[in-house]
Amino acid sequence: MPRDKGAGSSRKRYVALLRGINLGGHNRVSMPDLRALFASLGAEDVETYVQSGNVIFKSADGPGKLTETIEKRIRRDLGLSVTVLLRTRAQLAKVLAGNPYANGGKASTKLHVTFLAAKPEIARVRELDPERAEPDEFQVVGQEIYLHCPNGYGRSKLTNAYFEKQLGVAATTRNWKTVTKLAELVSA
Repeated sequence: MPRDKGAGSSRKRYVALLRGINLGGHNRVSMPDLRALFASLGAEDVETYVQSGNVIFKSADGPGKLTETIEKRIRRDLGLSVTVLLRTRAQLAKVLAGNPYANGGKASTKLHVTFLAAKPEIARVRELDPERAEPDEFQVVGQEIYLHCPNGYGRSKLTNAYFEKQLGVAATTRNWKTVTKLAELVSA
């Protein structure tokens, strides 16, 4: 991430979603350290949301280069191998608008979004078992999977590991409250 101060107007706002940060004592990262790492890469207006690896920032670089650079620096500086998924303000707005469970009378506390590193192959999506974790439900839309877990995500079999194995792409999941807050923060 170059430090070209003259490119401020061409800087895009992103949310970096780090997979598996601060879960059950694994991959411990302090949020001040994470903000400092992003700032050292030339990111601007860096802020974090909750302890699970959500970073909001501005950069002139494109998502492919950013993802690679951030993952390398986390590995080098923090000694962690972490998958990073990026979303723009427009992409998060689309996620909010596209949730098929949000307006169906389902409790927002039971809604989650699994973010995918790439759009999965259609053939692999068709092979997913819709009855795998009933009463939990899911819908794959582009690079996201919308989840409704009436008994809670912690009890669901619709995990990152399941979707990664079945779809062949990296994944990380956030609850609906976090998704809506991230969309708000990246739009500020």
